[in-house]
Amino acid sequence: MKLDNIRNFCIIAHIDHGKSTLADRFLELTGVISKKQNVEQVLDDMDLERERGITIKARAVRLPYEKNGKEYTLNLIDTPGHVDFSYEVSRALAACEGAILLVDASQGVEAQTVANMYLAIEAGLETIPVLNKTDLDTARPDDATLELHSSFGTEPDEVLDVSAKTGDNVPELLDALVGRIPPPEGDPEKPLRALVFDAVFDDYRGVIVYVRIIDGGMKRGSRVKMLRTEKTWEVTEVGIFQPSMQKIDSLTAGNVGYFTASIKILTDVQIGDTVAPAKGAEVEPLPGYQEPKPMVFCGIYPTQPGDFENLRKALEKLALNDSSFTFEPESSDALGFGFRCGFLGLLHMEIVQERLERESGVDIVQTAPTVKYEILTTANETILIDSPAKLPEPNLISEFREPIARVRIICPAKSIGTLMTLNQNRRGKYVKQEYLSQTRVILEYDIPLSEIIYDYYDKLKSATHGYGTLDYEVTGYKSGRLVKLSILVNEVPVDALSTIVHREVAERRGRALIRKLKKEIPRHMFQIPLQAAIGGRVVARETISPMRKNVTAKCYGGDVTRKRKLLEKQKAGKKRMKQVGNVEIPQKAFMAVLKVKED
Repeated sequence: MKLDNIRNFCIIAHIDHGKSTLADRFLELTGVISKKQNVEQVLDDMDLERERGITIKARAVRLPYEKNGKEYTLNLIDTPGHVDFSYEVSRALAACEGAILLVDASQGVEAQTVANMYLAIEAGLETIPVLNKTDLDTARPDDATLELHSSFGTEPDEVLDVSAKTGDNVPELLDALVGRIPPPEGDPEKPLRALVFDAVFDDYRGVIVYVRIIDGGMKRGSRVKMLRTEKTWEVTEVGIFQPSMQKIDSLTAGNVGYFTASIKILTDVQIGDTVAPAKGAEVEPLPGYQEPKPMVFCGIYPTQPGDFENLRKALEKLALNDSSFTFEPESSDALGFGFRCGFLGLLHMEIVQERLERESGVDIVQTAPTVKYEILTTANETILIDSPAKLPEPNLISEFREPIARVRIICPAKSIGTLMTLNQNRRGKYVKQEYLSQTRVILEYDIPLSEIIYDYYDKLKSATHGYGTLDYEVTGYKSGRLVKLSILVNEVPVDALSTIVHREVAERRGRALIRKLKKEIPRHMFQIPLQAAIGGRVVARETISPMRKNVTAKCYGGDVTRKRKLLEKQKAGKKRMKQVGNVEIPQKAFMAVLKVKED
């Protein structure tokens, strides 16, 4: 097919504004699926996506479309809306020439609407602003159009009103896609250049590579080279998504599809790499993607030590499909051998944990999350640490720096006071505020990232009665009065429970955490002291009393020394037991750090 007849586009929006439902209507109208076989959110084929009602992975599909007797190929990439999956959005944008900016007509412009629109502008894409859910009684299209104009300078006559649920005006949107989004640039006669924008692992076919062909073409039997790894492969299959994989003879310039080449080693494929011919003229590599920077870190350990290798294989398979997730081996005195994993946010961490347990069947223990800190040592060296266990001794630290996030909140005007108090309690610094309309405001604050990753989002939703939305990006590091809060169980430091906190709240947080642990760790046959310490100073202590038998029950009156002898004998036995006994700490105790309420 000619390049003029191809349109590559994606749908970008805030979470729950109707991206997946609109994709369903496109699939129906173009005949890719029939109404009989249609189920909601066709492209959200992961169990987790259906259960949570969110898109986690960007998905591609080819739509055949006819206008004025001319046949077109529309390549749609459905993208996630949550802030933690913005890297998936950036990868989708790199494979497109245009984007539909979808806005809920009843909710208006939200935080991720703004963030995703700026991503599209930076990528140089043609955007079509669309108001969705116009069939609802609560829809306020005029206000939403005004918000689009004040946020992005969008003219009212450029905005289309649709209802993805009922299908109203969706055919007109397809016409607008063909008319307003430019065809892809490229030359079918040049040597092959293709961008790798995703990959999955199949037990039978090996790595399946998702590509956008920029120049040239690809067919079965042709030999190709990955420019980063410099390895060559023979293509065994090429195909397209409709929406499941379908074999075709060849992929040509401008199109989106996949290929397999019996690639068995996961590290041989890198997202953002350029695919070129194995022999012939040198091909200039494509720009690829900016590497994602993990913001949140935690330890993941197998419950059974023998599952370590199985966990490694599961993590490697997951990292291929989700290149924003990183991991490296580490060991813990309390938990044995495991991996230090990096994530883009807390939701991303939850999703990876659930996918690991479901897809690999390995039982895992996960430690409380932390962020990456910058340490200036007394030797004038700057080091980055992502775990309290890696922190140097206090006398070797010259300066302790923490990551600062620029937080953008869109909320009702009446919630400003409550949110300002919340942000000040989280050590936030006011930046600015702008009115989107008479009733909605954009608030900007600089807040330490460590103050956001725990329960900040829940508190935000509570303060705004569910109407507040959040977007953030890390802007840099700033010096702070931070300390390591060590937790000792049975007088032994447990590195997996230790945290880094601000000096002002360290003692209060230590007391709250010890009280929480006392409830979560079960009683043993011996007494267990729990302590929170800053450096060598204990700031909080609780004791879990032992389970004990009433050894004096058989004594009826008589000399009290007999009772004392029995109690002393029991006490000596408990002391010996404590010296040789191990304290079993359950998984929920490691996550107790997340749910601590500082009184």
